[in-house]
This record gives sequence, structure tokens and C-alpha cells, in this order.
Amino acid sequence: MHDPRVLLDPATDAVRKLARRGFSLDVASLEKLLATRNSAIQRGDEARAESKRVATAVKGAAPEERAALVTRARDLKGVVSAAEEEHRAAEAELQDLLLGIPNLPADELPDGASDEDAELVRTWGERPELDFTPLDHVDLGEKLGILDLPRATKLAGPRFAVLRGKGAALERAIARYLLDLHTQRHGYTEFSVPTLVNRVTMTGTGQLPKFEQDLFKTGVGDRELYLIPTAEVPLTNLHAKETLELEQLPLAYTAHTPCFRSEAGSYGKDTRGLIRLHEFSKVELVRIVDAERSRDELEVLLGHAEAAMQGLGLAYRVVKLAAGDIGFSAEFTYDIEVWLPGQDAYREISSVSDFGTFQARRAGIRTKAKDGRRGFAATLNGSGLPIGRTLVAVLEQGQQADGSVRLPEALVPYAGFEVLEPA
Repeated sequence: MHDPRVLLDPATDAVRKLARRGFSLDVASLEKLLATRNSAIQRGDEARAESKRVATAVKGAAPEERAALVTRARDLKGVVSAAEEEHRAAEAELQDLLLGIPNLPADELPDGASDEDAELVRTWGERPELDFTPLDHVDLGEKLGILDLPRATKLAGPRFAVLRGKGAALERAIARYLLDLHTQRHGYTEFSVPTLVNRVTMTGTGQLPKFEQDLFKTGVGDRELYLIPTAEVPLTNLHAKETLELEQLPLAYTAHTPCFRSEAGSYGKDTRGLIRLHEFSKVELVRIVDAERSRDELEVLLGHAEAAMQGLGLAYRVVKLAAGDIGFSAEFTYDIEVWLPGQDAYREISSVSDFGTFQARRAGIRTKAKDGRRGFAATLNGSGLPIGRTLVAVLEQGQQADGSVRLPEALVPYAGFEVLEPA
């Protein structure tokens, strides 16, 4: 969320920056609401100050003056009440407007609004050279006997998956490998967090109010709850409404959770197999940092996600997303795209984003330095990695001519086997 005064400051250049991501800032409405709110605050403050003066004057007033002063005090009480009501109404309308304004994209992002406009940063690893026609992960999974989509559809409808036998073991192995990597080598603290959260928590990281149609909503009695789309939501909001000592930053958190997304509007795209499911699991990485170091911390976070890919020996590339293609709360995003031989294409496996102070302002995550300086923290998050898409990459890059799949060495101790054989 933004400070409205900063948005209206010509030096911020908010209109141009937001236009790069296809958003038109309603400057007139913003100015009007801000002026209305400030005017109401001023009138209320002036009326309260006069009310105090009148109350003092009543105590020493002559009888013939007291009645007029009492009437004036009553009138001032009404002025204060009206000003407070106008302030509340203007503040609520202003907050609604601000909650719908996305973050300002960084100037160094390329122009554009699609993945075709992304800027290549680097590639890593050798794409497998296969002397046979590669299968995609769905055909591989079915031939190996580890993937059962028809029964998943029977249980819950389309866009769900069932893994069985060594497929389920491989899923568990990937999660354990990733958690050990990030906690033992990269210094993240692991959390077990709720997968149902309230509206305030969803609003803090930017999922609400704009993306309510993408969420699964439920409730207990009169409690309104949402299934998390990513562990970013509870991990970031662990420190909502808190003031953190600046010298204690950065904080590095991770969690392995199920994730739930309606994927509204994506039907017909990536709906086959494990790429785009309603329910999947992911190891998420969150960093809460000094706002002045957020871009440096983004490179650290990207390095951790890349280390997970490199540890698995998966060929990938890193791209810098275009200004119009980054998420609502992000100001800068890298995507890691893994090579999938079965699709003959690179596909996104991890997004790593710097949100600046945008989420911290919404969630109320403040900082205080030893010298008394106060501000807002910066937040960052990245996939480190999604279990399903990582499994897809392991299957497709590890497939052999005889239909088997050889696992990356890093997974063998966790899985307990080296090769998946056709059923």
C-alpha cells in the first residue's frame, strides 16, 4: 500500500510508473479524498481546541454568560462529531482506493506486459541431449505408475492430482531436500504455519481485496477464512503490527505448505498434469529486511532459489520480468524457468520478488534503529521450490530411452532409490 502523499508527489512519477504496468492512477479522486480527510481532521482539531477553551471559560463565567457558553459547547460537540464521521468516511474511501493501487514497478524492468517481453539474465546447465522423442511428465508418470489423474478427478474434479508409490515418495523427498538445503545451508528458520488465514492477513500481503476471485474461501461459524495461495501470506504476516529492531534484520523464514489457487481465467492453459493445479505444495522463502538493502537482498534470495536448482542438476534460465507482468505487490521480479524436454520449452518454476515497503505498509511491519530512526521494513519472497513443478522437471530431464527416470544424486538419500522403472 502507498502513502497517498508520496503518490501525489511529482518526484515519485507515480502516474508514469503505474502506466507501465497498465494501471491508470485516478489522481483527481486521490487528491479529493485526501483533501476531504485532511479538512475533516483540521475542523475536528479546531473544534476540540475551542471546546476546551469554552469549558475553561464556563467555570469562571458570570451567570448571564454561562448559558451562551453552554450552548456553544453543545454546538462544538456536534461539530466534532460531524468532523469525525466525515473523517471516518473519507478515510475508509481513501483506504479502499489505495488498496487497489499496485506497487510501482522498478525503472530497470523492461517494458511490456507478457512473458515474451522478459529480459534474459543468464542460463545454467546443459539441456539434456536425448536421442529419442521425449515424453511429457503426464505420459511419463502414467507409464511409471506413479501419477493417477483420473482418480484425482473422481475425488475432487479437474486440476487435482494423485501421486502413488514412488511418486509420493519422490514428492516427499523433494520437500525434505529443499527444507534441509534452505535451513542448513542458507540459514532460514523453518515454520509450521496455518493454511487457513483471515481477511486481514490476506490483505496484508496484497491478495485482498483485488484477487478474492482467485482464492478459496471458507469459514467456521461466523469466522471468514481463506486457504492460503502460498506460505508467503502467513510467514510475512507473522510480524504484522510489530516494530522490529533494524539491527536484527534480515529475517529469513521458510515453510513447506499446501497451496490453494482457483486459477480463475487460466482454463485451457497448462491444465494437463501437475503444472497448474488447484492444490499443490511448495517450499516458500521469505525475507524481511532493511528497506535500504532490499535490492541486494533480492540477489541473495535469487541465489538461494538457484542453488536449489543447481543442487538438482536441472538446466534453467533466469529472466527479468517486464513491468506489466509482475505481481500486484511486486516492484521487481525474477523468474527461474526450467527446461522441460517433453514440452520443448522453458517453463516458470520459481518467482523471486522484491516488494519494497509495499506489503509492510499494508501489514504494519515497522522498523526502529538504535539511533531512533523509524520506518517500514521491506519484504521479499520466492519459491524455493514448488514440489510439483520440481517433480515435473526431475521426470522430464531425467528420462531415459528405456522409459525409466534417473533421479538427481541429491535426491537419492531422501528417496531411497536411484531410478524409477516403468510399471
